[in-house]
Amino acid sequence: MIDPVNNFKIPEEWIALTGIPEAELEEKVASGMVVVLSDGSILKRGYTTGTTATAAAKAAVLSLKKTVETVSVPTPVGLRAHLKVERVEKGLASVKKIYNDHESDITRGIEFVAEAREADGILIHGGKGIGRVTRDGLQVSRGEPAINPKPMQQIRAAVLEAVEELGLRGAEVTISIPEGERVGKETLNSRIGVEGGISVLGSTGFVEPWNDHMGETKGDLIKDAKKVVLTTGRIGMRYSTMLFPDHTVVMVGSRISEGMESAAGDREIVICGLPGLVLKWGNPGMLEESGYATVVEMLKKAPEHERLKQAFEMAVEKGKGARIVVIERDGSVLMDSECDGSRH
Repeated sequence: MIDPVNNFKIPEEWIALTGIPEAELEEKVASGMVVVLSDGSILKRGYTTGTTATAAAKAAVLSLKKTVETVSVPTPVGLRAHLKVERVEKGLASVKKIYNDHESDITRGIEFVAEAREADGILIHGGKGIGRVTRDGLQVSRGEPAINPKPMQQIRAAVLEAVEELGLRGAEVTISIPEGERVGKETLNSRIGVEGGISVLGSTGFVEPWNDHMGETKGDLIKDAKKVVLTTGRIGMRYSTMLFPDHTVVMVGSRISEGMESAAGDREIVICGLPGLVLKWGNPGMLEESGYATVVEMLKKAPEHERLKQAFEMAVEKGKGARIVVIERDGSVLMDSECDGSRH
């Protein structure tokens, strides 16, 4: 059984622990709306601000000629998202961002409103409540509405579907978020150069049901946890949460040693992440005079290279009792100190 959002192959033992008939579970997983964890528990995904804005935009265009109660829109991972339309008038529709199991998602439940009219071509505008980019260096140019490229493609694709369904020349759509300015003040937007509202985001179209602790005091999170996973990035965050559902997962990037210092004391510690950071943390000089530019290259071309095993053993020693787990980008476990460093 494959999770279609992250292409993770769910182990059979996880599936068995859910207690849900396999056909029923497969249908839930295939929708992209649930995540299965290693203890058999299930968390609910939600839809991103990008998918919610897309649904409102398509519904607004469809409302020009028909009654709309629900709307189906594409997502960047190829799945269809199905959302309820809350309000609809001719040329206007609203959709609410659905609730999920990400407790810190402050955009859950907020309303996205879109207004549409027939036009030549497809034009998308960001209205009130969508932030404006005030700095260079982001994915969106300075002065433009904070709608990232992937969601913008998603919105345009959905509007095109509606245009073709109705036989229109095109459509001009303005998307607004009535509570966006208020909610935006509770985000990190102002720090990164987005003012006046929230951003429309989403690389997959789905919200993962866990907190990546951005902007929080990570040292305090680590100190407060009896069981903690120190992970190296967003991929590590995703799969660590699935592998260790009873642990607090904290993203520390390359600062594994600092995380270890915060975790000192009577607690269960796991270090889990991709090989590039975990193995180089174990042995920073592992690539010197090896003929390989990266750890990934070494793994690909010489998976039995002695330096890989040596770096892992050094990471185990450096971890001082912490469990060391190295994962691939697809979530499969490559090395695990509880399995004598063997590959899985």
